[in-house]
Amino acid sequence: MGRLSARVRIAASIAGTLAALAMIVVGCTNVTEGDASVAEGDAPLYRASVTASMEESAASSSARESERQATLTIEAVRTSCEAMSSSSAEAIGAVNSYVNAFNTNPADVARTSGPAVDALNHSADLVAGSISDPLTPELRDSLNAWVDAARGVATAIAGNYGTDEFNAAIALLNDAKTTALDRCDAAYR
Repeated sequence: MGRLSARVRIAASIAGTLAALAMIVVGCTNVTEGDASVAEGDAPLYRASVTASMEESAASSSARESERQATLTIEAVRTSCEAMSSSSAEAIGAVNSYVNAFNTNPADVARTSGPAVDALNHSADLVAGSISDPLTPELRDSLNAWVDAARGVATAIAGNYGTDEFNAAIALLNDAKTTALDRCDAAYR
């Protein structure tokens, strides 16, 4: 009985396939009326239409890509400049506390040096981690200069550098901060 059932299924499958093929053949036998040639005046119009459509599509695609790039740049500027602005203010505040202790109360130097070093390194890490390709090379350079200067001052504090070396590191930090924040301001315009 199992063989007979398998033969019936095979025969039904073959019959179904033949019926489907017959429907395809019957469906494809309709002939349409008309002329297969192109009217002489229509071909240039068609080509012009296709060309215009392709140009419009390319222009639209280019505009969308430009808009996308501008959005990426704005987001990158915002991310980096906000990281620079907020973390540098905290770092400068901690360094000022350290300098104040150094100048007026040497007993507080040890208490203020650790937070100053931490704030400077935190700012350097935060800013370095925010730098990305959409930023202009000038802005990237100025942010990297801040990172280097912040690490330099942190090293000077941790290493108990002399006054001249410390002041030189602070001068670099102040210059780097001013340049980076000025370039951030310009990038927002």
